[in-house]
Amino acid sequence: MGRMTGKAALITGAARGQGRAHAVRLAEEGADIVAVDLLGTIDTVGYSTPDSRDKDETIKLVHDRGRRILFEQGDVRDLARLEQITAKAVSELGHIDVVVANAGICTSSPSWDMAETMWQTLIDINLTGVWKTVRAAIPHMIAAGRGGSIIIISSIAGLGAFPNMVHYDAAKHGLVGLMRGLAVELGQFNIRVNTVHPTNVDTPMLQNYSIRELMTGNPAATEADVVPVMSAQHIFNVPWVDVEDVSNMVAWLASDEARYVTATTQVLDAGALAPFKLGHPDA
Repeated sequence: MGRMTGKAALITGAARGQGRAHAVRLAEEGADIVAVDLLGTIDTVGYSTPDSRDKDETIKLVHDRGRRILFEQGDVRDLARLEQITAKAVSELGHIDVVVANAGICTSSPSWDMAETMWQTLIDINLTGVWKTVRAAIPHMIAAGRGGSIIIISSIAGLGAFPNMVHYDAAKHGLVGLMRGLAVELGQFNIRVNTVHPTNVDTPMLQNYSIRELMTGNPAATEADVVPVMSAQHIFNVPWVDVEDVSNMVAWLASDEARYVTATTQVLDAGALAPFKLGHPDA
């Protein structure tokens, strides 16, 4: 029997990357999944976004684990749509026990040259979209009286900062404040709220030309070019962590093993936030 048997988890940004990995991991633990993804383009985002093929793969992977999945197209900027999805989820699955607010984008520009639309789009998705996600789910969680766990995917940018990404830094820091306020409010209902702060994660949001240019200054940079740059950010000689590393932390926070863990910032950074590093002699 898995740690999540009999429970249902709502996951945003679930078509690929971290969101897919969280869905698969929680399904392995016995949870049924409510998956949400935009499945469309975003004007300010330069890398490819998930499509119906990604959705189909996530559905297959969850089914392969023997669990149910309700996959709904939706934009986390649209509260009414999220309310429709959560109501449908409760109707079909009976309850929502876990929320993984994972959907997010990454764009970059010097702060003094950033277009207003770039700022606003990212804030609307990465910060306000998280509030709208939990706003849609929380009333159902309270009404069910089963407690639960809300897991907000932030970043080491929520505890430190990246240059040329002040909107991303602001949003990810904002999620910490949102988490702490929610944890204080929802403790009376035995609903726990925590943030997860990964370093670089091996997903399409990281593995694209715009991030490689940001990291190296070279618009033609390859994956091999960014490996030493990203590895230098860490104590361990790794450029990024795998999606499964993050999902393992998510699964723990979702489970009863973390039943008294709330209002915390869970860091998974390969030592990136440590201020002094010795380097990697064998690099």
